[in-house]
Amino acid sequence: MPISVTHSLLIIAVTVLCSLAERWLPFLVFHGREIPPLLRYVGAFLPMAVMTTLVFYCVRGISFSAAAEWAPQVIAVAATAALHLWRRNMLLSILGGTACYMLLVQVVF
Repeated sequence: MPISVTHSLLIIAVTVLCSLAERWLPFLVFHGREIPPLLRYVGAFLPMAVMTTLVFYCVRGISFSAAAEWAPQVIAVAATAALHLWRRNMLLSILGGTACYMLLVQVVF
């Protein structure tokens, strides 16, 4: 069942408002106040937890029956980790690992 243009625009507007609210809310709540230690802890370790979850999600279905099925993922994960240990730049690590994986899948394997 197709939806109307108005309905689509309302969905987009609500999505934008929710995204902006969740980004602005911490600044509005803690403006001029000290951030509680629990929130500092969560802010320090949540990005690492999210990235770890994404890595496990990406490699969960690896089949070891043939090298072409597991080698690109394992090599790309290793390249991503090496890039991150070398440069400590999350964006570079993600882009480099993705490029490595796509190159391996499209050209090598």
